[in-house]
Amino acid sequence: MTGARGRLLALGSAVMVAGRTLAIVRRAGTEQRPIVRLEGVEDRASAEALRGMELAVPAGEAPALGEGEWWAHELEGCEVRDGQRLLGIVSRLIELPSCEALEVDPVGGGQPLLVPMVKDAVRSVDCAAGRIEVDTGFLDLA
Repeated sequence: MTGARGRLLALGSAVMVAGRTLAIVRRAGTEQRPIVRLEGVEDRASAEALRGMELAVPAGEAPALGEGEWWAHELEGCEVRDGQRLLGIVSRLIELPSCEALEVDPVGGGQPLLVPMVKDAVRSVDCAAGRIEVDTGFLDLA
């Protein structure tokens, strides 16, 4: 499964919520804040009962990603290394105002490290091997 993102919530798509699979019958809002109406959810009380629940889309129905794109769940749990040095494990992908960033739990504990998902910081990503190679030369690791 892949967590739902705005671009996955297309009109007619099926989503899973509260143990049910429902079709999207109306789509409004923005990519960052989509508003959807689900099949069978006809009144305000039914809609309110679903407020805040996670929507999920089967991974097989997700659109193909382009070169250099990954789903957040593919990055979570990957080791983050600078050469032979293990920095930590990706706990999540977060959206910052300027870019997305990997939140990395440091191997020795302490505050999470944020690694921006930009070419200057990320050398390579190999989700199958569970490894992300980064350049920490410009990061403050103190």
